[in-house]
Amino acid sequence: MIEQDTVRLLRECDAGVKMGIASIHEVLEYVNENNLRRRLTECMSNHENLKNEIEELLHRYHDGGKDPSPIAKGMSWMKTNAKLAVNGSDAAIANLMTDGCNMGVKSLNRYLNQYEAADEQSKNIAKRLISIEEKLASDIRSFL
Repeated sequence: MIEQDTVRLLRECDAGVKMGIASIHEVLEYVNENNLRRRLTECMSNHENLKNEIEELLHRYHDGGKDPSPIAKGMSWMKTNAKLAVNGSDAAIANLMTDGCNMGVKSLNRYLNQYEAADEQSKNIAKRLISIEEKLASDIRSFL
């Protein structure tokens, strides 16, 4: 049960970190303020480092990981592009990213509760990803 929950939690972290990277990458071209760009770029770098760590652990379990749901990814893309076509301001970007961070934190906490038998290392990764998401949401509040 421990190994099964560990792999499942790592898969969800893998999907979440990939979604975060894609979302940040999607909005970066619209950012005007250098401070916002720096915070988003730093967060994306943190996501990429964590993604590498997750992939390494999944490889040990002979698991290929998990991509974000095509429906979730498509809905995110549509929402982002629709909102930024109407209003491409830094405030709109901060609003979109805050919503995404909040959804990620909510999902990851649900998975931590669902896969409670997961090993401490994978739980720690989930908690670190939650922390990264919470920090970005907090860091970009001034742009709302």
